[in-house]
Amino acid sequence: MLTSVVVLVLLTIVVAATIVVPRLVPHHIRLADNPDRPRSFGRDMAWLAVRTEDTTAVAAALGLSRLRAANWSSGVGAIYDREISNSLVFIAPPVKGWTLVAAESLPIPAGSAFIDKMTPLMRHLAIEFPAVQYFASFPIIDFYAWTRFERGRRSRAFAVGDDGVIWNAGKPSPEERQLGLSLIEIRGIRERHGDLGGELQLYPTEEHVFAIAGGWSVNPMAIEMLRAPFGVGWIADAPRSWRPERIRKVA
Repeated sequence: MLTSVVVLVLLTIVVAATIVVPRLVPHHIRLADNPDRPRSFGRDMAWLAVRTEDTTAVAAALGLSRLRAANWSSGVGAIYDREISNSLVFIAPPVKGWTLVAAESLPIPAGSAFIDKMTPLMRHLAIEFPAVQYFASFPIIDFYAWTRFERGRRSRAFAVGDDGVIWNAGKPSPEERQLGLSLIEIRGIRERHGDLGGELQLYPTEEHVFAIAGGWSVNPMAIEMLRAPFGVGWIADAPRSWRPERIRKVA
């Protein structure tokens, strides 16, 4: 009887291990540290562009922990792995004087109900680096954003989501103006009244985000065409402090 109980307990442990362990240990991701050419990314992703080639300094400024060497192929593969992407950050090798930091977990300005964690993060980075930019493209939730700080000050910030415009600070950059309204996808009219309608909502697409990124710094979707040198970057753990937090209402 005792033997049967022991066997049952051991089987339970084994079954539990086979279910839980694959979720905790991403053994199917093999981080490679052999230098390789840049790999494109950007769709369904958020990223920073920091004007520096010191990737270690960027990781330190972001408060990232457990840095592991990762080349382009394995780093981009890790941040797009559905099981672990929300817990990882890829600090790419420098390209054209810029260090790109990509992660689904980067804070996004989610609207008035949530704490804005991206603006303080950008201000912190802008103290240490001459130029810092943020981009996000998540078509599945109709969220697009771009913002930049230069010489320690914010020069432009724009973000739009399902509920409308979240950020709109500073004058549109020449790159934004060059896109032209004819390229903006019309998603509908807000508060329509009669034939004239109400406020016309003009939404950007992910192609606009990539175009602005290319004009400001580096377009990650076209990065393979830049013929940048071989390099190795870092994979790090995303800080818990980046997770979305609702604003607590005081009774």
